[in-house]
Amino acid sequence: MTTADSPIVPCDAHANALRELRTTLPATPRQDLAAFFAAAAAAADRLPTDLRARLDSFLADGNDAGYLLLRGLPRDASELPATPTSTPAPVDRPLLAMEASQAIIGSALGYPTGYQELRQGSILQDVYPSPGAHYLSSETSETLLEFHTEMAYHRRQPQFVMLACSRADHENRAATLVASIRRAMPLLPQDVVEYLLSNPMGCRVDVAFRGDDPEHGPVTSVAVLHGDPSDPMLGYDRELLTPADEQAKRCFDVLTEALDKVTESVVLQPGDLLIVDNYRTTHARSPFKPRWDGHDRWLHRMYVRVPDRVTEPIQRGDVVEFVGR
Repeated sequence: MTTADSPIVPCDAHANALRELRTTLPATPRQDLAAFFAAAAAAADRLPTDLRARLDSFLADGNDAGYLLLRGLPRDASELPATPTSTPAPVDRPLLAMEASQAIIGSALGYPTGYQELRQGSILQDVYPSPGAHYLSSETSETLLEFHTEMAYHRRQPQFVMLACSRADHENRAATLVASIRRAMPLLPQDVVEYLLSNPMGCRVDVAFRGDDPEHGPVTSVAVLHGDPSDPMLGYDRELLTPADEQAKRCFDVLTEALDKVTESVVLQPGDLLIVDNYRTTHARSPFKPRWDGHDRWLHRMYVRVPDRVTEPIQRGDVVEFVGR
């Protein structure tokens, strides 16, 4: 059941409209991504009025949960090939239903962006289990992917992380965990808030951005809380942040406990699109067991930046290089 302030947005009633909008997009998006994202932006202007209103509201001020979950988007299991086992996707792979919805809805929020060092600069990314994946990689499956704000250490950090589901895991166990700073703030003592607002922490970078030093890589500086002291934004990574002393560690641990207490679990099903506000949340993924049978969990991931909230000119479909904080 959903309510007016629920982060869950039923989309079954919009299925036919979204199917029609899909027909306006190029059928093989990776052959000309500039044309594809231009078409997606045009389609975004034709989204159903109430759906566009929910997206506009989330863009303007977010919500307490830190995410929107669009349910019941059109999908077609018969068009799906086997779950991928390598990246990037072939240039000639036809557009899939959930990729189409993700691109249109993402274009309503901002500009889809790729990262040069991540997935070979892919903008339309596949997320799937991979044997022997690094424990910090989204391709891991049988271990917990720990809480992190996506690319908190990157000056070109995306505001939105979008995860669209074409296939769930076999046992419906894999949960995306989301913790919102707006829900955690009432649990934080004032001295902890003041410390975290005033004292950035050292932070290592994700393995994809470590270049020639895969074990360590550069260390950046991340403001764990920043912005309006009464409604701050969050930069959090349980694995990569490095508190410098006992006071920093205490404040980090208090924040961690508060985020754990407000964590919500979202088990994605085919036809779901999760939009995470990456400026105000941290997210994780619970373990699951793949079967390597061609029908393992398959998500589509896209990062979105908002032009009004960055300090450099950007375009739809940019692929940007790493710049540490």
